[in-house]
Amino acid sequence: MSAAAIAEVDELWSAVSDPTRRRVLDVLLDQGEATATIVAGELPVTRQAVAKHLAVLDRAGLVERRRRGREVRYAIRPQRLDAATRSLAQVAAEWDARLAAIKRIAESAAREQQARQRKQEESR
Repeated sequence: MSAAAIAEVDELWSAVSDPTRRRVLDVLLDQGEATATIVAGELPVTRQAVAKHLAVLDRAGLVERRRRGREVRYAIRPQRLDAATRSLAQVAAEWDARLAAIKRIAESAAREQQARQRKQEESR
């Protein structure tokens, strides 16, 4: 993986690691598009906090902003959200494989230990 790709994945994980940002994404998914004020009305945070969270999501490419007159409206970028979902699923699958390998090693070690204990008991 290139340095740019790693940085992109890191930015994505950083963006979605915060529970408030995930709730912001949920609100935008429900609303279709919304201003920071509308999103803040759905969450227990200030409009300024929502604006900061939206900026992080924008940098990660998960939302896009459009100016309509004096309003700035935000919407989910579906193609980027799909890519993010695939990336997160890939990481989850890699961790599942690692955990399965650890389980196999632990089970094998436990069987070997049990076999040694049985041999010790038999030799007594």
